[in-house]
Amino acid sequence: MSNKAYVLMQRRDGSLEFVEMPATHAYQLSALNLRLHKELSKLTADNVPELPKAIAECKELELLDEKTAPIGGLQYIDELEKTFSSIRETSYPLVSLLTEIRALQAQLEQWYEEEAEGAL
Repeated sequence: MSNKAYVLMQRRDGSLEFVEMPATHAYQLSALNLRLHKELSKLTADNVPELPKAIAECKELELLDEKTAPIGGLQYIDELEKTFSSIRETSYPLVSLLTEIRALQAQLEQWYEEEAEGAL
């Protein structure tokens, strides 16, 4: 049984991204994504990011297009953290959103570290 799961994200243009996550953390990425979408409308900055929306989770993924590959969960969350930390917001406190992003980031870093130690 695989210890990985996938969160399917849909961009505004309809294209899909597949984020590979530890199975124990996929729901956290989905929940974080839904919360970020809920809060995006409250931001007044001129550089608010356009985020894909989590539309599904699955335990297995078989991609038939060889040009398509899943994005690593830690890579995805690192990019998300960079994106949100660069928002020039003055009216809405981003601290709570960044705290949630960074908490998941720390959990993923620990998970991958434990996986690497277990592989030795």
